[in-house]
Amino acid sequence: MKQTTIFWPMLALIAWTFLVLVQVPIRRFTAYFAGRVSFGDFKYGESSGVPVDVGLPNRVFMNLVEVPMLFYTLSILFFVTNNVDAVVVNLAWLYFSLRIAHSLIYFTYNHVFHRFAIFAISNFVVLALLIYLAAALIR
Repeated sequence: MKQTTIFWPMLALIAWTFLVLVQVPIRRFTAYFAGRVSFGDFKYGESSGVPVDVGLPNRVFMNLVEVPMLFYTLSILFFVTNNVDAVVVNLAWLYFSLRIAHSLIYFTYNHVFHRFAIFAISNFVVLALLIYLAAALIR
């Protein structure tokens, strides 16, 4: 398998992260021009005066730059150690899909149990990648 294949799920997740990031100023400016918030509401991040729908993209974005950093790191480690195979790529695409699902749940009906279940499963995928890499390095 071509080792650079691991970069496609990484690039897809980076693109998704930027799409979510774009929602932050869109929702903030829309709320500001509608008179729902003031610029002062964002002086120290987000104040209690920021409506949930306005602050939500920022929270989703933060979720996309926390644990996914471990995914990016592991993916690069698989690449530099020449251990990218079909299992790794499939797990990477699964991780990407779960992060998309997590974001969409957050943005839509936001059922906490569903969101947490997807989040937990995605973290287990990262753990599986870690264990798989460790095993490959031991071999």
